Amino acid sequence: MTRIRFQQSLDELKERLLVMAGLVEQAIQRATESYSSRDQSLCELVLMSEPAINRMEREIDGLALDLLAMEQPMAVDLRFIIAVIRINADLERVGDQAVNIAGRVQELGKQPNVDLPVDIPKLAQLAGAMVRKALQAFIEGDAEMAQSVLKLDDQVDDMNRDAFRALANLIKEKPDLTPQALNALIISRNLERVGDHATNIAEDVIFWVKGADVRHHAEQDV
Repeated sequence: MTRIRFQQSLDELKERLLVMAGLVEQAIQRATESYSSRDQSLCELVLMSEPAINRMEREIDGLALDLLAMEQPMAVDLRFIIAVIRINADLERVGDQAVNIAGRVQELGKQPNVDLPVDIPKLAQLAGAMVRKALQAFIEGDAEMAQSVLKLDDQVDDMNRDAFRALANLIKEKPDLTPQALNALIISRNLERVGDHATNIAEDVIFWVKGADVRHHAEQDV
């Protein structure tokens, strides 16, 4: 494979990953919107998107593995392909979280609508912003932007913990609202996981650009 063809293949790999990212972002946006609106049709759209996301994950992995096998790339190109494989997996898992949220909203739709002491839309906004910024860092190859995503993870974790405490107290005080509280608690946890996956994507961008492994909060100068 000539260098020009190899670069074209890398560009195609990046383009396919961004298409995958668009599907996943749309799924998580629809899922979180369905929570606020209780729009069951949005839930159905999220569930219908899962096969396409899974199919794209397999296609991207296949293309990436073919490039590794045929070209045996070195240095930054090798790190790029490895980063794409990792990011691809995290995007698929964000899609899974969107499906989980949609399922919980469907359950909430069967229950009386009550005010809950948790700001799910705010948590969703922050987790979604993390995903978007991590993907923008990937598009631009910007390690500093990726680093800024890591700093948001603690905020998402704190909001999820606050939601857990508030909803646990609600269950104690008003046991009849347990089904609604449990569904909201699971949605909060799903959104916290979205933030975790955004963090993983940002870490992989740093790995690709800088060659630094900052997973598991490793203390490294990036």
